Amino acid sequence: MPDQLGTALRQTDPEIFEHLESEDRRQGRTIRLIASENYASRAVRQATASRLTNKYSEGYPGRRYYQGQQETDAVENIARDRACALFGADHANVQPYSGSPANLAVYYALLELGDSVLGMGLPFGGHLTHGWKVSFSGRFYDAHHYGVSRDAEVIDYDEVRRIAKEVEPKMIICGASAYPRTIDFDAFADIAEEVGAYLVADIAHIAGLVAGGAHPSPVERADVVTTTTHKTLRGPRGGMILCKEEHARAIDRAVFPALQGGPHMNAIAAAAVAFGEADTDEFKAYAQQVVTNARILGQAMEEAGLRLVSGGTDNHLLLVDLTPRDIGGRDAAIALEKAGIIVNANSIPFDQRKPFDPSGIRLGTAAVTTRGMDGEDMKQIAQFIGQTLDHLDDDDQLGRIASDVEEFCSAFPLP
Repeated sequence: MPDQLGTALRQTDPEIFEHLESEDRRQGRTIRLIASENYASRAVRQATASRLTNKYSEGYPGRRYYQGQQETDAVENIARDRACALFGADHANVQPYSGSPANLAVYYALLELGDSVLGMGLPFGGHLTHGWKVSFSGRFYDAHHYGVSRDAEVIDYDEVRRIAKEVEPKMIICGASAYPRTIDFDAFADIAEEVGAYLVADIAHIAGLVAGGAHPSPVERADVVTTTTHKTLRGPRGGMILCKEEHARAIDRAVFPALQGGPHMNAIAAAAVAFGEADTDEFKAYAQQVVTNARILGQAMEEAGLRLVSGGTDNHLLLVDLTPRDIGGRDAAIALEKAGIIVNANSIPFDQRKPFDPSGIRLGTAAVTTRGMDGEDMKQIAQFIGQTLDHLDDDDQLGRIASDVEEFCSAFPLP
């Protein structure tokens, strides 16, 4: 952590300081393959730790409920302008606290309670807020779902169209948290137009790839686009909504005053920094390398005898089906952590195991790419994973792998 902040924290609360230092060490010596994690730049982290933490800025620029908002207004306007320029959007709201609150605001803005929605089912890679039964979106709305084909394990757009015509949703949600293939936003937009539905694209996982030109953008065709500002976008923890001008007033009113109070201005400042960083050739090269690394990692894992859902990836994400190895995803994730490789257990399409011990693991290449790892390094990571799965219950061997992983990571200092 920055020296000035670290010194103050060490003196004030050495217990918390030590936990944060320990986390820094852990992140440095392990391979982070959590698809939703990344490394924010030092500039982003400094903005997050700024004195804007002290500000309460309820309202919007030029229409705040407290005085003393000259700098917060300027910062939020910069964040909104940069977001619109980066994604080519008419309007941006940068106040949502994260991705799920952003999605909640869209429901509030566009729908009435009980309206029909159509989203990707959680077991097929969708998100809780896309209408799943344990979420507000499944409890208060008439939620219907599409999935993937059983053979190719990809979205069948003809099937999506069939379901949409049958249930006549008022809103269709596309986007996913565990789908390794390119999403055809044009196909979704055509279906939404056919049935008279709003189209909402949730690009929380792929926003950095969209910004960097490594994945098609939904902004031109979708009514509303939601995202987090972290993950592949490499910003602070936060959320954002992009929309057509015709929806701007409803979206802004849904975020505030309907659902939130004062925005987290330090996070908005950090998001502005991240948007500026993303509007560079360096970031575009990073986004392309994220996808290249994912494909090389996937190929290497297939060569090691592991099965990938859908046979590969088009983005930052890989889903590995461990069924042929007769290994549960949770046991695999625990063993990999012992070996210094951080992943998460994840359901696969048509999974026969329970969600808390599913058949797969989910990997992502955004964080390792940020550290400077390339295709050859992905091959080495695949070897580490293969060795770990071959010695699942051998703690001594897992410890030796962890030592090799730590040595490997030492060549790639944290940002």
